Amino acid sequence: MITLRNVHSEDLQDLLRIENEAFLKKEAATKEAFEERIQMIPDTFIVAEKNGEIVGYINGPVIQQPYITDDLFKRINRNPEKGGYQSILGVAVDKRARKQGIAKILIRKMEELVKENEREGITLTCKLELVPFYEKLGFANHGISKSQHGGVVWYNMVKMKEDIK
Repeated sequence: MITLRNVHSEDLQDLLRIENEAFLKKEAATKEAFEERIQMIPDTFIVAEKNGEIVGYINGPVIQQPYITDDLFKRINRNPEKGGYQSILGVAVDKRARKQGIAKILIRKMEELVKENEREGITLTCKLELVPFYEKLGFANHGISKSQHGGVVWYNMVKMKEDIK
């Protein structure tokens, strides 16, 4: 069974291992970025556990615009209580725990937080090969992002609050 909880500072090493399995070095969040996210946005940094082991996570700050900008990978602010868009800067699952629906469970948790905190919706960027995955989850493809993060072509994916069931 998968359980979800808010991040703790002692999770850092496991989170970095999973991050570096899931993303190329030029795309992966740095240790410093994770430390800042753990400190600043623990309310939207969710960890998935199975049998007491971390098997995945999702994180991102609340932002005021519907698209992710590259500055978010360097510096974030604390989340406002209400409003804004829930961004997802990272969602990753341990390679040994993939294909079990964990990413979907984590995204559903963010959707709950959107409803609870009266957010406008959820926004993320992904590579072309993941667009169909997010579309199946109800996200709309808003085209190529202006993000240059990691030198990759990213797509803006948005799910508005009225589309969250």
